[in-house]
Amino acid sequence: MSTVLTDTDADQLTVSVVTDARGTACPGPLLEAKKAMGRVAMGEILELRSSDPQTKKDVEAWSGKVGHAFLGTAAAQGYDRIFIRRGK
Repeated sequence: MSTVLTDTDADQLTVSVVTDARGTACPGPLLEAKKAMGRVAMGEILELRSSDPQTKKDVEAWSGKVGHAFLGTAAAQGYDRIFIRRGK
């Protein structure tokens, strides 16, 4: 089950890369996350922004499968902020 972060918790994370996939539908946001992860150093955090509600579940499942840490999500105005720590 996804962890929901407060705005304060989300804003305290040190994000190294932000990828904006708002306006795209599944599997677009997941593909954007996979592509962006190549620009994130091991141990650093990717923030994915998505307006597709399915993205949270997809990214959480993908993160666990490939060895990244799914940190949670924070709701923003009309989209979700999804945080993933690169694990490998």
